[in-house]
Amino acid sequence: MNNPIIRRELFGILQSRRALALQVAIATTFAFLVVLRWPTDATIGIGGSQSQEVFRLFGYGLLATVILLVPAFPATTIVREKRSGTLALLLNSPMSPVAIYFGKLFGVLGFALMLLGMTLPAAAACYAMGGISFQQEVLVLFAVLIVVVVQCATLGLLVSSFAGTTDSALRITYGLVLLCTVIVLGPHLFLQGQDGILATAAARLRHLSPIPAVMELLRHSGIGGEGIVAASGAPARYITIGLGTSILSMAVTISRLNSSIFDRSRSQGLITDDRELSTRVVRRAVFLVDPQRRKSSISWLTNPVMVKEFRCRRFGRIHWLLRMVAACAVLSLLLSIASTTGTMDWDVETIGGILVVLQVGLIVLLTPSLAAGLISTEQESGGWQLLQMTPLTANKILRGKLMSVVWTLILILFATLPGYAVMMYIDPKMKLQIQRVLICLVSTAGFSLIVSAAVGCFFKRTAPAIITSYLVLFAIYALTLLIWLGRDAPFGHSAVETALKINPLATTLSVIKAPGFESYELLPANWWFMGIASASSAILLITQTWRLMRPR
Repeated sequence: MNNPIIRRELFGILQSRRALALQVAIATTFAFLVVLRWPTDATIGIGGSQSQEVFRLFGYGLLATVILLVPAFPATTIVREKRSGTLALLLNSPMSPVAIYFGKLFGVLGFALMLLGMTLPAAAACYAMGGISFQQEVLVLFAVLIVVVVQCATLGLLVSSFAGTTDSALRITYGLVLLCTVIVLGPHLFLQGQDGILATAAARLRHLSPIPAVMELLRHSGIGGEGIVAASGAPARYITIGLGTSILSMAVTISRLNSSIFDRSRSQGLITDDRELSTRVVRRAVFLVDPQRRKSSISWLTNPVMVKEFRCRRFGRIHWLLRMVAACAVLSLLLSIASTTGTMDWDVETIGGILVVLQVGLIVLLTPSLAAGLISTEQESGGWQLLQMTPLTANKILRGKLMSVVWTLILILFATLPGYAVMMYIDPKMKLQIQRVLICLVSTAGFSLIVSAAVGCFFKRTAPAIITSYLVLFAIYALTLLIWLGRDAPFGHSAVETALKINPLATTLSVIKAPGFESYELLPANWWFMGIASASSAILLITQTWRLMRPR
């Protein structure tokens, strides 16, 4: 503990009010889950069904909390030092790159382990209710969660060493966390029960994610198996793979902690016509929108702030968005075609549910990173003072910034339209149902945009604005699904339905009649909630923008 970086990183996090509020909120939430199902009489079920139900909520909730919160701290630490100039001072100090790296790593791990420690009383209460093995379930669950913390922390530090800005570091880190936790499960979901190299590789790839390990510990290993019994041993496999990937991330990051980390060498490249024919064909298909095309002048009818956002930000440029939309459109078509040709034993509702989760996942992943920094990035970089000196009004500035995100979200909404078109062609009776789904998706995009922008406008730095926006959307989209996970035990149907009424994702799944959501009537209550919340957020955003535009 003689490393001064550990004290600086750890104490810097603990001294903030947000860290204290976070610790209190986590301890209170998990204690409430246990108290909610604590027996009211002097008897406890012999089979331990009550404790197992609460333990499942506890395990899934703690896994989701770790995955959401832990990556935010390491993802910004190195890039923030690099941009402020203090990283160069550290590299020229007597401290070695190994000491610098582990100082930052242990500072993040110390705070993350403190968050896990706040949940120990709730875990002990679950064990005291009976029906849970301390060594085989409680200890193994916390061992898996500790590996998740290490994996997320090392991945965040790795991305932070490559990123140029804090917002790009957060965006890339959360995207990679989503890839390593959820997306890697997709191939096995499609290929399970089959023979061959691809099926074997998919079965091994799924152990990169902690979800199968936690599901096995919580006796939910059969979920998503379509009647196929999953092999045991997922926790041990994940711990091995997670530690291996963490060590690899450590080695790469430590190797970059030298003076070359500030170098940004660029290859001179080759002219497209000098490349091979196959390369030229691929490039013509990929670069349908040429990123090197000469920019035209801004029309007097066009909002200059919107054009500035599109041309200045690294993420969200039109050519990358079109490629992402094209990939999602092809995926939605493949899912729809596979369900109709009998390649997969899934009905139309299940495929529709997958498309909804895909689209809402893109919205939740991208919207905070684009909208939360609209005002805070300008304040952090000093650009807001320049905007105040222009003849642009506050309404025009705000409208231009919001429209730059609106056009991005419109492209995302177009991503899965081919899949829905195929579904309507297959089953014309679903036309009205799919129309309501599209209305829900448009409402979800608008709601996420205005809430993220309203949250971000109260911050002067981009990183806290994006993190807070992710937390707010996570509380709305994910925490209520934990209550749905405990449907019928310990939560009744009416309690689950009331909680899901504020969740746009659950509402869209109920409209498409996805498995597990067909019995809930969430409309029009959810539309009323999103309308009121969006109107309130818009008022806050407009008021704060007008306040910031006043001369100081």
